[in-house]
Amino acid sequence: MLGGYTGKMLFVDLTNGKIKEKKLTKDMARNFLGGYGIGAKILYEMMPAGTDPLGPKSILGFVTGPLNGTKAFFGGRYTLVHKSPVTGGWNDANSGGFFAPELKKAGFDAVFVSGISKKPVYLWLNDGKAELRDAAHLWGMDAKETWEALKKETGDKKTRIVTIGPAGERQALISCPINDGHRAPGRGGGGAVMGSKKLKAIAVRGTGEVPVADPQKVVKLNKIVVQTMKERGADDMWSVYGTGGTTIATTLMGDAPVKNWAGISADDFGEAQVTKLSSQVLDKYKVKKYACTTCPLGCGAEYKVDTGRWPVGDTERPEYETMAAFGSNLLCDEEDMLFKCNEICNRAGLDTISAGMTISWAMECYNNGVLTKAELDGIDLTWGNGKAIVELMEKIASGEGCGAVLMHGTVYAAKHWKKGAEYLVTASGIELPMHDPRCLPGLARTYQYDPTPGRHVKGGLGFKGQGAMPPEKRYNFKGTGKDDAKATSEKEICNCAGLCMFGLDWQPEGLQNEYIEAVLGIPFTNEDGYRMGLRILALRQAFNLREGIKPSDMKMSGRSVGKPPLKSGPTGGVTIDTAKLAKNFFDSVGWDMKTGKPSLETLRDLGALDNIIKDLYGE
Repeated sequence: MLGGYTGKMLFVDLTNGKIKEKKLTKDMARNFLGGYGIGAKILYEMMPAGTDPLGPKSILGFVTGPLNGTKAFFGGRYTLVHKSPVTGGWNDANSGGFFAPELKKAGFDAVFVSGISKKPVYLWLNDGKAELRDAAHLWGMDAKETWEALKKETGDKKTRIVTIGPAGERQALISCPINDGHRAPGRGGGGAVMGSKKLKAIAVRGTGEVPVADPQKVVKLNKIVVQTMKERGADDMWSVYGTGGTTIATTLMGDAPVKNWAGISADDFGEAQVTKLSSQVLDKYKVKKYACTTCPLGCGAEYKVDTGRWPVGDTERPEYETMAAFGSNLLCDEEDMLFKCNEICNRAGLDTISAGMTISWAMECYNNGVLTKAELDGIDLTWGNGKAIVELMEKIASGEGCGAVLMHGTVYAAKHWKKGAEYLVTASGIELPMHDPRCLPGLARTYQYDPTPGRHVKGGLGFKGQGAMPPEKRYNFKGTGKDDAKATSEKEICNCAGLCMFGLDWQPEGLQNEYIEAVLGIPFTNEDGYRMGLRILALRQAFNLREGIKPSDMKMSGRSVGKPPLKSGPTGGVTIDTAKLAKNFFDSVGWDMKTGKPSLETLRDLGALDNIIKDLYGE
């Protein structure tokens, strides 16, 4: 087998309790790399079209990348893959921490779970051995309680655990698994899929070695990464303050959404307010840094918060997405509210982006007289009301009262109450993350048309320096397709290799391909990476096409692209021509804009997609 792989995948059928090992072939590794590349390959072949995401035929995959478990810097992320109960199409979400390398060291490149157990279970993986165990005593525990309980039960404090909290058990559509106590593959309803199977957790312990073809070259590349980080100032901001260090700048420049995407930072949530919820201020609670495995940056932090209305004690520094979702988005600058909501989400197993966006939607509905206080269980959900935000967050986490509706997100809630659709800010039914296409226009194409819609961690032009461009260049969409395709393919490789996107940010161009070459032991040029990235993208697209999802079905809320435009502020008067961006991209990658189908010529050129060619073209 190639370096970077164990060569084994685990398949668990919870209906009958059977566990099987299957070989990961060299061809699959060479053609689809890892993460959602291999995940999409398996799910496309094994899941029938039209599968109920919460049904027994649905498959949930936990997939590593070849850089996991090696010494490659930033190589600590695994990918959760499944059909989304939110969008009805392909879904992937990745997470850092320590779970990914532990799974690899335990002897497995991936775990795929199907079926539905009659009773709660957890999967125990220990150095190549796999066992389903009863989890009735864990059912109802929050994610952190489960984490501690399983470390004691397995007898090893180094056991790594991914688990759902009570929200996932209730199959809340905005729920997600939590690993390492506070890391999460957050988006798309993975917690609901896991809960539908009555799979409480996967606990992993491994002591094996991951083979690396050229370990000396990996060390050499690590030194280049460290030097590049120093040159680009990563140590001055990201290593000290993490993602939350950008909160002030992103809000004032119009990147962070304000008032459910309808507000303006200068008028509605200015510098004094946003500064209160930045890492620069909140780090007064910092106890120590937190770094994922093999990370030279360490963008996380552990806090101790014993003050305020909700003293949460030992907790974690909220990430930027959480700060914005519960801060500028809700017009609230109360730090104790932020800590409490972050802790609720981490324990219940909830996506903080969708949770914050769900509250902002309800808030706008309430303040505009669309939802009544009675419908919100008596909560006075006025803008910026931290007490009301926490009360509603607790309802969502417990699934009680109006929380039984809101725990499924904004689209579900609007349909349930039959009102409020005009205030939705979504892409294909999933709430948008905290980066605004009116500021970073390349995100418009990614949010709307990527096969995994509504994600800022997918590739494209959005983060390629667009925020620093003058308006005449930033909003000029002529000839964007080639660069958009290149950036998208590059991120496909990053995600599937098991790399953190920050690692990609602090590498010279093409270095991630050198990492892959050093670990696998085969040539992996920039052209190889480009073609593989587009091959994986085409496979995700084919999954959606088989589900009947065409480009015209992939809708995004007009408010997010300036329809109508804001009247003032950093993005005042801006309307994004998403159709132009999409056409440029589709033309560049060889996809038909109307049908969404990659051309026959494109599929043949990418290679290793014979089953897709047969399904789409009958050949």
